[in-house]
Order: sequence, then C-alpha cells, then structure tokens
Amino acid sequence: MPPISKLGYLVPQFPGQTHIFFWREILKIEEAGVEVCLFSTRPPPPGLISHAWSQAAMERTEYLASTSVPSLLATLLRLPLAELLRDGLGRDFWRDVLISLPAARRLAQQCRARGIPHVHAHSCGRAALIAALAHRLYGISYSISLHGALEDYGPGQRFKWRGAKFAAVITEALLADIRPKLGDALPDRVVIQPMGVDTDRLRRDAPYEPPRQGETLRLFTCARLHMVKGHQDVLQAVRMMLDQGIDVQLEIAGEDDAGGGGFHTVLDEKIAELGLSGHVTLLGAVPEEVVRDKLLAAHIFVLASWHEPLGVAYMEAMSCGVPTIGTDAGGVHELISDGQDGVLVPPKSPEALVGAIKALAEDPETCRRLSAAGRQTVVDRFGAGRGAETLIREASRDL
Repeated sequence: MPPISKLGYLVPQFPGQTHIFFWREILKIEEAGVEVCLFSTRPPPPGLISHAWSQAAMERTEYLASTSVPSLLATLLRLPLAELLRDGLGRDFWRDVLISLPAARRLAQQCRARGIPHVHAHSCGRAALIAALAHRLYGISYSISLHGALEDYGPGQRFKWRGAKFAAVITEALLADIRPKLGDALPDRVVIQPMGVDTDRLRRDAPYEPPRQGETLRLFTCARLHMVKGHQDVLQAVRMMLDQGIDVQLEIAGEDDAGGGGFHTVLDEKIAELGLSGHVTLLGAVPEEVVRDKLLAAHIFVLASWHEPLGVAYMEAMSCGVPTIGTDAGGVHELISDGQDGVLVPPKSPEALVGAIKALAEDPETCRRLSAAGRQTVVDRFGAGRGAETLIREASRDL
C-alpha cells in the first residue's frame, strides 16, 4: 500500500470528449491501491458526453460549481489580499476569484469530511484557482498539471502555481517556456510527465496492412473540432489528392466545444465548398471503442495541428500501429521523430500533407516500419501507468 491512500482528482467539466486520458490514469491509480476522489467544476455539455464510462464517472464526481451567496461571504474575509494585491492582478482574475470562492470552500469541506490529504488539479485554469484558493483559505494541499500554453489558462498564474506542492508539465518545451514567466512562483518540485495511453487496449490483433495499389486510401483524424487542430488543412489536402486522381476517404472523430454548434458548422461549410461530401465524414464525439475501431481500419492517421503541446491522439494512433503524420508544432517532436516512428510536416501546409500522405501510400515497407516503430515508442515512453506512478509518488512525499 503506498503512503497516500486517497487522492483528490480535479478536472474541469469532467468527463468531456477528450478526457479518456484522465479516466485511464484514474484506473491506474486505483489499480495501485489508492482511492481516487473525483471532483470537477461542472458537467460537460451533453453533446460532449460520449464514452461508455461517462455516466459511471459522473455518478462518482463531486461537482463544485456553486452560486451560494452565504458561501461566498463566508470566504471573502479569508482572502489573502496582501498576496493578491502584490501580484497586481486585473479585473478578469478578480471575477474568476469571486466565481471560484464557493467552489474552493466546498472542495475544502469535502476533503476534510472524506479524509483526502491532497488534491491534484489537472488544469491551470479555473480548476487550479479553486485548488489554490482552497489551499490559501483552508490549508488544503494541492498540485497542478500544465497541458498546454500557459496563456491559454487565464490570468493569475503566479498565484495558482505559488502554493502548489508540486507541478507536472507535459513537455520539456513547455517547462522552458514557463520558467521565466513564473519565476519564483514555480514550485520547488516540477516533473516532466506526458499524458499516456493504455497500450494494452490500444493495440492490433492482426498485423498492419498498408494500402494496396488501386485501393481507396483510408485516412483518419481524431481531435477536437477547433481551428488550431488544422482540420481545414486536411480537407484542402483531400481535395488536392482527389484532383490528382487519388481515391481517398477521410473520417474525423471529435466535436467542437459547443457540442456541435460551433466550428463543426464551419467545417460542414468547408466540406460543401470543396465538394467533399462523398469523401469526408464528421463523426462527432464518439466513444473510445469507435476511435479504436477507426484507427485499426485506417491506412494512415493524420492530424495537422497549427500548435500541439504534445498530442494524445498521436499516441493513440501510434499505439494502434497506424503510420502517423503530424506537424512539427509545439512539443510534437518530443513524441514523434520524423522518419523514425512517424512523419512531421510544417503546420498550415496542405501541400506538405499531400506529399507526406502520397509518399506513405506508395511505400508499403515504410508504412510497416513506421507502424512497428510508432507502437514501440508509445509502449516505451507513454504508457498511462507512468502518470499514475508520478502522482502517487509526488503526492506521497512529506506526508
């Protein structure tokens, strides 16, 4: 039995469409004998609840969002005003504080009632602020994970990080970027801990088969529907290949943050504009079983992100032995070594995508080599159990 027996686990709007990583990590923590107490800000929009385990996860999650005025008033007198004013925080941060104070009080009450010694916030947004306030006001021990660019997670980052027992950052590139921005607010203990995948579940039962000459080329993408994921560039690449006489089908799994009423509609219009209705299918938010089946049926996985901190979707494809094309953007190069276990192309370049896809489609031996090498990279370095081990080890220190 590890030194820590219970761990609070805070994820915003859990369980959303991209939260399979968190669920895998939760299961690995529990396999290690630690009870996971789930917290979240609020449930996700209905259109983003897609997994077979989603309902079970929601039933065991304590949702912290509250508009209780008495709870807000009870916390205001405890605010560390000197620290907040020293950081010179603006109006947006003070708004976030007022929204988060009742949730911080509720989190602290739950931790005390349930004997939870530590909470890990898998976010540097409002969830991290809730944990930081629970620490400042009530002494709750917490830590945080950074999954993307610091600027994407709102104001008050020094306040959020300063009180953390430790922090996990998914890539070396992100850590190098935040050091000068956070300065002495960076915790003494910072670990590099990428996301991970269940390599036992995401694997092939039969060898990978590259596309045969004259066969329809099957491409698959899995990512949130957002402009920065580069879906529009892949659509343009599909149009260019069709114009060159290449028969290609593309399926895209994922939904926009509005549950289908946002960037999804932009892509629908783009598909119609390019005449791709018979060649491109938007699958929406689908369960992990469907993602796995689509990966195993694909000849090539392609995700053309303009910026990507690392990329769980790449890991899933590589774990399933699908030759993977990504962009040399953000921290992707810390996962994919171009030409060794995958292919990297410049972002925002449909022409480069076409060249990479055609090169693989015409080279069965390279496809087979990348299939095996990509799988090995993920098995060696990106298993879901690694994150669980890190959280248990770091949360247990100094107890």
